[in-house]
Amino acid sequence: MTASTDPLAAGAQALQRGAWEEARTHFQSSLAAGETPQALEQLGLAAWWLDDAALTFDARERAFRLYREHDDPLGAARVALWLVWDYLAFRGDTAVASGWLERARRLLAGHEARPEYGWLLLRDGEVALFRGHDPTTARDHGVRAAALGRATGDRGLEFTGLALEGLARVSAGDVAAGMRCLDEATAAATGGEVKELHTVGVVCCWQIFACERVRDYDRAAQWCARVQEFTKRWRLRPLSAICRTQYAGVLIWRGEWADAEAELAVATRDFEQVRPPLAAQALARLGELRLRQGRLEDAERLFSAAGAQPLARLGQAALALERGAAADAAAELERFLAQVGDTEPTMRAGALELAVRAHAASGDVAAAERARDELGRIAQALGTTPLAASAAAAEGALLRQRGDAAGAVSRLEVAVAGYEASGAPFETARARLELADALAQTGRAAAAARQARQALETFTALGAERDARRAQEKIAAGSKRAGGRPKLTGRELEVLRLVAQGLSNPDIAARLRLSDHTVKRHVANLLTKLRLPTRAAAAAYAATQGLL
Repeated sequence: MTASTDPLAAGAQALQRGAWEEARTHFQSSLAAGETPQALEQLGLAAWWLDDAALTFDARERAFRLYREHDDPLGAARVALWLVWDYLAFRGDTAVASGWLERARRLLAGHEARPEYGWLLLRDGEVALFRGHDPTTARDHGVRAAALGRATGDRGLEFTGLALEGLARVSAGDVAAGMRCLDEATAAATGGEVKELHTVGVVCCWQIFACERVRDYDRAAQWCARVQEFTKRWRLRPLSAICRTQYAGVLIWRGEWADAEAELAVATRDFEQVRPPLAAQALARLGELRLRQGRLEDAERLFSAAGAQPLARLGQAALALERGAAADAAAELERFLAQVGDTEPTMRAGALELAVRAHAASGDVAAAERARDELGRIAQALGTTPLAASAAAAEGALLRQRGDAAGAVSRLEVAVAGYEASGAPFETARARLELADALAQTGRAAAAARQARQALETFTALGAERDARRAQEKIAAGSKRAGGRPKLTGRELEVLRLVAQGLSNPDIAARLRLSDHTVKRHVANLLTKLRLPTRAAAAAYAATQGLL
């Protein structure tokens, strides 16, 4: 019987082409002629790619029962391991997922040399890493799974094991070796060596996740582009939604906030339709974006919706700190750090940066210094520029809080340079604003004003309205100390108000019946008088000074 007459073979070929609807039709035809566990297992896979949760559960649970009836423990265990993921991703039922994991474990006893056992090792490794914060166990499971994959010729198992080893190493702080594992695994997965497309998805997600953990956003962006092309070619909607969420993190860091919001909107919609438990990370990232924009109520709602997701917990702490509740922020961060433990320095870094600031603001200098010292050790060990900048910024904030303005200037200048080199405009602007305060405390008013104006320009361009107001207030306060607000002529005030309304020079010229050249000169004069770098900064100044 040829593939054209055998619906089971035709369905398998359709799966290899990514023709999910066609595959589903072939497998349903095969089942109409007689139920087999193989057809049900394959139907479950086609339904999974089509985001058909009801059909996925029905096909796989029926396949499991038939494999058991046919005394095929390997087939039953294989399906049980799929059901672990299904119950987590589609329903968030951790207890049920745990039950299926234990069924697979019992069925695979005595079959430790088979590929199915390798997938059990990988599931156990995931649990150890993501729930137990135990990268050592996860790494060992990844190594064993990869070795089993090589021994049995299962390349999907081999490279997923290598990716898990890499992610575990990165999580434990062994970044160079971990990234080598992940780069190799992802190149193999996206280069066609791995035939199982779901395996490609897992490897790619772990790669990008590891990049984010150490803030290696350049590497993350390169792999995101590679993965996005891959998902579009194969119509991998579940993987696409996950990658959109991860890519949004890169875009937020780069200051491309409108693009980040668009990615998160699509990802959230896709998740909420069929995989609600996976929407938490997208909601947390959108909350992070809202926090940066200064939309605190929206951020709070999104963080609450994301629940216990780590990004959301850190976001809640950052939100509390933003609102002046430093003690509450510090307490939440200490709980977070205690839960993570000492084995995952890459996960601790973000919490430690916030903890330095929260403890310092609440007056617990000793706790702030402990957090600073640990963050410094992690940044030095991991060796990435963004983490070094983070450590410098945290230390600068602490020194300024303690009254060492000169020391703060030195560390904050390092932070500004590091963030700028990393392509992180928001972090750069925030560090500049702190640097402006420290410079003002040392009597360097002109340098402080320069940093504040640069920060204002960035905040205004990004749409970070709350921070833009802060920057403008510092500029105004500096001007007041230097002799009051600069005096503008009546015509310059007219031009400033129209600039603040968003009018171009030709529009202003037409409105005021002036030449374009005259308007251009007025704009240049008022920017010079106000010591502002751009029209956007001038608009923000006009708003904060009540000139509109």
